[in-house]
Amino acid sequence: MKAVIALVGRPNVGKSTLFNRITRSRDAIVVDVPGVTRDRHYGEGQLDERSFIVIDTGGLDPGATEGIFAEMARQAEQAIVEADAVVFVVDARAGLTASDRDIAARLRKLKTRLYVAVNKSEGLQAESATAEFHELGLGAPIAISAAHGEGVRELLETVIAELPEEGGPEVPDEGHPRVAIVGRPNVGKSTLVNALVGEERVIAFDQPGTTRDPIEVPFERGGRRYTLVDTAGLRKRGKQGEDVERFSIVKTLQAIEASNVAVFLLDASEGVSDQDAHVAGYILERGRAVVLAVNKWDAIDRERRDQIKQELAWKLGFLAFADTHFISAKDGKGLGELMRSVDGAYAAAMAKLSTPKLTRTMIAAVQQQSPPRKGLVRPKLRYAHQGGMNPPRIIIHGNALDYVPESYRRYLEGRFRKAFDLRGTPLAVEFRTRGNPYARRQAKRG
Repeated sequence: MKAVIALVGRPNVGKSTLFNRITRSRDAIVVDVPGVTRDRHYGEGQLDERSFIVIDTGGLDPGATEGIFAEMARQAEQAIVEADAVVFVVDARAGLTASDRDIAARLRKLKTRLYVAVNKSEGLQAESATAEFHELGLGAPIAISAAHGEGVRELLETVIAELPEEGGPEVPDEGHPRVAIVGRPNVGKSTLVNALVGEERVIAFDQPGTTRDPIEVPFERGGRRYTLVDTAGLRKRGKQGEDVERFSIVKTLQAIEASNVAVFLLDASEGVSDQDAHVAGYILERGRAVVLAVNKWDAIDRERRDQIKQELAWKLGFLAFADTHFISAKDGKGLGELMRSVDGAYAAAMAKLSTPKLTRTMIAAVQQQSPPRKGLVRPKLRYAHQGGMNPPRIIIHGNALDYVPESYRRYLEGRFRKAFDLRGTPLAVEFRTRGNPYARRQAKRG
């Protein structure tokens, strides 16, 4: 599983700037816990060959007991629980504050790996910028400038070096589909898992691991083996005698990483939220096959059903390649069709595409609609072959392919999907331009 790094600190020390620097301004996934205005943001970072999940938080104010700052502190504390390492961001310009000392005192009680990043250190000597922060007792502070990128790589190298290596490949190929059941709390994920497993009376078991690890549930259906990667999406934490349910999106992201196919479960009574769209975008970004399932369909009227279908087209239109099923997990309705789509999506993701058929499909597409000219240049597509699977990746070779517009890429994607029946999986079409064989000779003449 990918390591998780949380950025914490008091307000306005530059945590979000550092988050954007690490994730290269990639759109964050946002947890929208009801009643909380400032939430945890999730993104993906990359350092050389190592990728990891980053959590940005609102300001942590240990003294806040009510209002928005108290809610922000609760969100930050949840991020700390989810993380493998915590980067405590402080402000070199403001210096060491009483709030910094209070936060450090709380962090020292944790068993999580802790690091101090002294932000806004541009123009300062590293030794002078970090000097007073040694007294926090959290190890040697590291001077950085999130805005200018100074010291950020060194910080990440220090953090990543002490984290355990990822275990095995992102998606183990065990010869049968690994299916992640993902979605917001209370949409019926556990009910769906129980309905699928219960039909064959297979005993489910929890695979040993940390509390963040997905629960793996093996079962058979119609003579075929599957592994369900179940994400409860809820974490209970005691606070002042009251159990508070928390949605751990880290668990969802890790389940997506560990799967071949994601069944993205929605609640018909609640509709499609912005959070749903963010998680769906992450599934697409990671190249996972996907099937949409709208649960509790029998609990809403016709008018609401029409509204849900409009929301699906509007907010999740980028998953138009995926099958959508309207089900009732509680009553077991629609599960057969759902699993047939899972089988189809898995087969499409793992499909082997022959080079002759790919090239013939490409030539037929070009004959029907040629790529547009770019000035005096018209791209020339010569042949295509498969460059990978899960998701399928198609490489097209030719001349001047740098000028092929995105709209024409989507046109070719549609033709390949239809020719190979690639339903339910993302499809990557890449262009590789042949080098000019006369370029070197012309350079010598020049």
